[in-house]
Amino acid sequence: MAPRIADPKRPWSQPLADFVPKILDPAVARRGFGESALLLDWEDIVGERVAAISEPVRLQWPPGGVKRDPLQSRPPAALVLRVEPGFGLEIQHLAAVLIDRVNAHLGWRCIGSLKIRQEKIERTPPPRPAPENPLARAEAEQRVAGIEEEPLRDALARLGARVLGRPRPKIP
Repeated sequence: MAPRIADPKRPWSQPLADFVPKILDPAVARRGFGESALLLDWEDIVGERVAAISEPVRLQWPPGGVKRDPLQSRPPAALVLRVEPGFGLEIQHLAAVLIDRVNAHLGWRCIGSLKIRQEKIERTPPPRPAPENPLARAEAEQRVAGIEEEPLRDALARLGARVLGRPRPKIP
């Protein structure tokens, strides 16, 4: 295989977000999802309030063993949602709106119905940042003291304190 030549028009680094769907798509395909967009964009699709009490589990496609006319479109799937206990009725009332939003996001009539499973949704809380090391903060402030713009100086001091305060890995 020939070595790759760097393209000067394209930067060598790419955002991590460009790789996530490519990596997740095969894994979510096992759950009936054709792509990871429905899982990754769930909050954008249904809104913050509904996303807090529900999450998509899988798509249930109708059995494919029956011969059908190739000119007919594929029958839509049922979206299985995990919903916090006590909110199933609310999601049931919003079903038509949620189906329309999901189909609009995907760009075709993929979802025809919702199946609701009332189960506790296990969410991991976001990690809390470690407390700031006062010695690292003082050193960072000393290093950025020559910067005139106060907002920039404060931002760089906070960043520097985090970098300097991290434990250093032991090199064998």
